[in-house]
Amino acid sequence: MPRATKIVATLGPASSDPVVLERLIAAGVDVVRLNFSHGSAQDHIDRATLVRDIATRLGKPVALMADLQGPKIRVGKFAQGKVMLEPGAPFVLDAARTEPGDVNGVGLDYKELPRDVRAGDVLLLNDGLIVLTVERVQDERVHTVVTIGGELSNNKGINKQGGGLTAPALTAKDMEDIKTAMSFQCDYLAVSFPKSATDMEMARQLANVAGEPWRHKPAMIAKIERSEAIPQLEAILKASDGIMVARGDLAVEVGNAAVPGLQKRMIRMAREMDRVVITATQMMESMIQNPVPTRAEVSDVANAVLDGTDAVMLSAETAAGRYPVETVQHMAAIAEEAERTEDTRLDAQFSDRIYGRIDQSIAMGALFTAYHLGCKAIIALTESGSTPLWMSRHNIHVPIYGLTSQPVARGRMALFRNVRALLVPRYTDREQALAEAENLLVASGVLKPGDTYAITCGEPMGTPGGTNMLKVCRVG
Repeated sequence: MPRATKIVATLGPASSDPVVLERLIAAGVDVVRLNFSHGSAQDHIDRATLVRDIATRLGKPVALMADLQGPKIRVGKFAQGKVMLEPGAPFVLDAARTEPGDVNGVGLDYKELPRDVRAGDVLLLNDGLIVLTVERVQDERVHTVVTIGGELSNNKGINKQGGGLTAPALTAKDMEDIKTAMSFQCDYLAVSFPKSATDMEMARQLANVAGEPWRHKPAMIAKIERSEAIPQLEAILKASDGIMVARGDLAVEVGNAAVPGLQKRMIRMAREMDRVVITATQMMESMIQNPVPTRAEVSDVANAVLDGTDAVMLSAETAAGRYPVETVQHMAAIAEEAERTEDTRLDAQFSDRIYGRIDQSIAMGALFTAYHLGCKAIIALTESGSTPLWMSRHNIHVPIYGLTSQPVARGRMALFRNVRALLVPRYTDREQALAEAENLLVASGVLKPGDTYAITCGEPMGTPGGTNMLKVCRVG
């Protein structure tokens, strides 16, 4: 069985070389993340072109995800590049400061901090490695005492324990970056720090407007990294096409111990609501420097797979690490091994669900039939990718092949768990389409004579949302 869980890899200095990038895609990368926190607009356009050229040459569908920077909730720069903060020492965060910082204080990229905090609040810097307690706020100056010290360097992030920072999810830079992402028609647009469905609706509207010259509408991914997003999770999911479990900033705000339970809850809720979900942050962190992962990292990736995540994501590991290709190879191997142990209780998953749509019922019927007949594959002829998406929300050890004439649908399906996306001509004759679909999978070695498979399509052909036929076939 092919690997069901998809791999998202972040491009950066370690992986932008065409030779390395080709090896990454060949090793198993399904989605390439372009991090708009770094690089110019032209850098991202050039990398997007390179990814698509290499993917086309390798004959593999690879989606592009543009990840917006979001608000810069960070300290400023230091005169020496960094300082050592000692426990018990005073330290001032000054929104009005323009000169470089020192051991007594530093300026702020986030100018609203003095209005967002009060005495007693706890601030966590550099992913929680440094902890400051607010003593008082005086005009633009936040006076704190160092609770947990350490080295603090330029532009490190700031979080408030329990959340409560008012920074908007979309900045002026993000709005310009959305235009850049639409110029190369990214498949997925990831929005940083959304707190509500409104944030995602606004981002979608901006993306749709920016994509209008190309008639392109990207799928929207909400990065769940603020504590305020947790009570709004269901509404955010409804307003999005998927979520990213962004465990770094989220852990700093809600505490490390709360994250594993939240991760499981988010994955489960996303699957129940027919949304995709990516699990991210520090999955293979040690491989930035080391050629093999730790056993804890192996377990972390495997557990995300067993939870049902659509994809596992690599950040610095492939963007700046010493072993980007080896990291992808290890992650792919871990996912494959975990999937072999999955429990597929398909009947139980259907027992409490009601499907009111014809196309959704056909999708579930295909799953049920393929599962009980031992089919070698499920083929979905699809215009939008919805039928394979619904199928992919259930664990079934039968690979799903989404055949589409729409490049946008193929890009979206690259992220769906257990779905292989293939671009085919647009057929108007049903019998020709069914015959060509079988021929394609036989030619690629997926099916051989005597194998059974399930296939879905719609009549008339080429109508989005029109799937209304299920057929079980045996290769002659």
